[in-house]
This record gives sequence, C-alpha cells and structure tokens, in this order.
Amino acid sequence: KLVKVCTDTDRWSLISLSNKSGKNMELKFVDSVRRQFEFSVDSFQIILDSLLLFGQCSSTPMSEAFHPTVTGESLYGDFAEALDHLRRRIIATRSPEEIRGGGLLKYCHLLVRGFRPQPGTDARALQRYMCSRFFIDFPDLVEQQRTLERYLEAHFSGADSARRYACLVTLHRVVNESTVCLMSHERRQTLDLIAMLALQALAEQGPAAAAALARRPPGPDGVMPATVSYYVTPVQPLLARAHSYPTWLPCN
Repeated sequence: KLVKVCTDTDRWSLISLSNKSGKNMELKFVDSVRRQFEFSVDSFQIILDSLLLFGQCSSTPMSEAFHPTVTGESLYGDFAEALDHLRRRIIATRSPEEIRGGGLLKYCHLLVRGFRPQPGTDARALQRYMCSRFFIDFPDLVEQQRTLERYLEAHFSGADSARRYACLVTLHRVVNESTVCLMSHERRQTLDLIAMLALQALAEQGPAAAAALARRPPGPDGVMPATVSYYVTPVQPLLARAHSYPTWLPCN
C-alpha cells in the first residue's frame, strides 16, 4: 500500500508492506506533519538530512570509512524510555485527543498484540479520550465503516482473520465501556457495525472457529494469540448502510 499526503500543514508518504502470514511493516517518509506519532512505540524516526545533503556538501563519494552520520530519535521525548516501552510492550502516549481518530484503532491493535497500558495510567480515561476523538473525526456510520475497513485491510491480510476478529472484539469492548459522548441508540449503531465486521472475520475462519467460540468463555481482555477465545455481545441488526447519522454530541 502506498499513501501520499500533501496539504498546507502535512507532507508525508507511507509505504506499507505485508506478507501472507499477516506480518506488517510500514515505512513513513515525513517532511512535515502536525502529529508525528500516536504512541511511544511508534515515535521513532531516522533523520536522513545529512545523507540527503551529502552530495551538495562533499565531492568525495561515500565509502565505508567516509560517510555522513545518520541519527535516530524518539518524538515521544525520551528515546531510552520509548525503547523500553517497545521491549516491554507498554502502551504510552501524550495528548491522545490530538491524534486523528484518537489512536483508537492502533490502541486496540496493540492490545491484541500483547501490549498493555503503562502502569499508573488511567486506562479508562485514556480510552474515553480516544473514543471521543474518534467520533469527532468520524461522526457517521458510513465514515466509521470506511475507516474500519481500510485499517483492517492495511494491517490484517486475508489469512489473518483470527487476529482481525480479536482486534474487532477488543474494539467492541473498548467502545462499549468508554464511549460517553454518544446517545444510546447511536452508540448501539456503532457497536452493531463493529459486531458485523467481527462476525464476518469469524465466518472466514470456518466451522471450527464457531465451535471453539461456543465451547470457550469470553476472555478478560480481548487478546487472542492463536485460537478463537472470544465472543461478540449479541446486538440488534445493523441499520441499512444507506442511512448516515451523526454519532457525536458535545460533552458540555
């Protein structure tokens, strides 16, 4: 996948590579962007300025003994701390309300991969910020469905339906527990949408997954490392796609 963004404030491009087993690697080339990271574990950057300017500053060709220095940094602020978060699978961020979509989908994806909120973090408050920003940026069902489907397509290959299902179940739980700025019927519409996508992912796993789903109780945190262990709470049928409803109300 290749994404290019060029606006008055943001100029960057993204190359996303994935294989048949669902492994994903993203290379993001940034000239300028308002918010350059979502969580500490994705805040690392390699500064290429010296490499790009080398030809203008030196007539001597690069070699193993003569080459510019390339540095790395963490936009989270503390490189060592961010690296420790990555090694220990810790979720930490700053001002989630400034992230487009609140970082909600990435947060649920990290939970499925075994990451956990930083000790001492009020996880419920963090999730409320994320949910509120998500519904500000994607206020109706059509936008929400398009955003969800694009994220799933970019991060989960067709053969990775088990983790796609786990991510959607985790998202369903977080939205159900932490959404405070929606009316009850609007919240239910969004939960219906997530449940529908989760059931589609479950169906792709075949009859064995459905049988495992019936035998095993729901997990406590939505993590599903290898097998189906979770369920989607029964919900009312999803409204027709042709209808688009605003789903965010001011908290004041």
